[in-house]
Amino acid sequence: MKLPILNSFHLQKKFQISNVQYRGRFAPSPSGPLHFGSLVAALGSFLHAKSQNGLWFVRIEDIDKPREQAGSVDDILNALESFGMVWDQDLQTNNENNYRGCLVQSNRLERYQQIFDDLKQQGLLYSCYCTRKEIKEMGGIYLGHCRNKQHRFDAHAVRIKQQAAQTEFTDLLHGKVNIDEQLMNEDYIVKRSDGLFAYQLVVVIDDIDQAITNVVRGVDIMELTPRQISLFNLFGIAPPSYLHLPLIVNDDGQKLSKQNKASAINCSDPKPELLKALACLGLPVLSQSSLSALSIPDIIDWAIQNWDINKIPTQLNILL
Repeated sequence: MKLPILNSFHLQKKFQISNVQYRGRFAPSPSGPLHFGSLVAALGSFLHAKSQNGLWFVRIEDIDKPREQAGSVDDILNALESFGMVWDQDLQTNNENNYRGCLVQSNRLERYQQIFDDLKQQGLLYSCYCTRKEIKEMGGIYLGHCRNKQHRFDAHAVRIKQQAAQTEFTDLLHGKVNIDEQLMNEDYIVKRSDGLFAYQLVVVIDDIDQAITNVVRGVDIMELTPRQISLFNLFGIAPPSYLHLPLIVNDDGQKLSKQNKASAINCSDPKPELLKALACLGLPVLSQSSLSALSIPDIIDWAIQNWDINKIPTQLNILL
């Protein structure tokens, strides 16, 4: 299927062609302090970038303002610094949209609206009046009920017409990954009924604008990766490479998360949790008894030198 031509990323296309440097990112949401699971994800992203002399950015994903917890942005950034992770300044995006050198989604609403309007003009968006309850009653997968009804663009969700769905991709850790075809063909929401832009749209726009070449994140996002790849393809931009790390879970098998009230990492005494997180990522911490005597920066330098994605556990979950 021939995809529409969208011109919102012509400068990014030129940069992508000329760029030869690794560009990675860690993108926390400020709904609470970092917990151990977040630490593992941040370290994996950071070490993979720095082991290749790459750039590593921090992006504040605060697009869902109702979930934001006051003070969390500074708590997260201070925690990263405490654990020896220093982020690079992103010169590709407008510095006015940054805070402490980090891209902030809530400062980029005009950019998201620009892309939204472009998609709308191309006839790729439509308003959907279906409720979650109705979709659940239809089987849980949205089957395009409103696609041809030409509803007004008002206080309802807006969906994108899936043009060329991806059902598989190659993960740097897990190899070839196949995702349910019916789910990937779904016309998914790009703007919510409350007017907030959806994660699926803004994460791709941000990755393109920041010229991200590699995405390292938790395996809980893996199922949505082909959907994001299809959006990159729609925009005419080569998608980044993906590496999905195992999730840290509690005794009940639940992912550590702010919603599950996971404990914040200890920034006043970071070394024990840092070493434990490095071990979760497959680094030979237990065979290096002298590590505990090193400073945080020296431990980080050691981890960069010893980073090996072939040693990362391939299981989906790691019990804390």
